[in-house]
This record gives sequence, structure tokens and C-alpha cells, in this order.
Amino acid sequence: MNNESNPQSWWKWATTPPQSYAIYLATLMLVFVLSFYAGTMKPQGPTGLAPQPAPTVPHK
Repeated sequence: MNNESNPQSWWKWATTPPQSYAIYLATLMLVFVLSFYAGTMKPQGPTGLAPQPAPTVPHK
């Protein structure tokens, strides 16, 4: 059987020049898309956990 899945053969295939360029560009685009998506998310602030206002002394 010559069709066995060998991690080293996959790594050798992925690091040869034509495939490595494609994998690099695909990874670069994936990082860009994920960072863009994360940057467009609006953070949700904690609800009801605001600090209490400091007590004020009335002026005379």
C-alpha cells in the first residue's frame, strides 16, 4: 500500500515552492480576514458594574 498518510510526506509536499507560495498566501489572507473581523466587533461593556459615584459634600 503506497497510499498511507504520512505527515512527513505532506510536509515535504507543502514546503515545495509552488505549494508553499499558495499556502503562505492563503495563511496571510486568513490572518487578515480574522483580524479584520475581530477589529469590527464591538466590545460589550459590563452591564451594571459601573463604579458608584463618589459622595459629595454640599457647599455652604
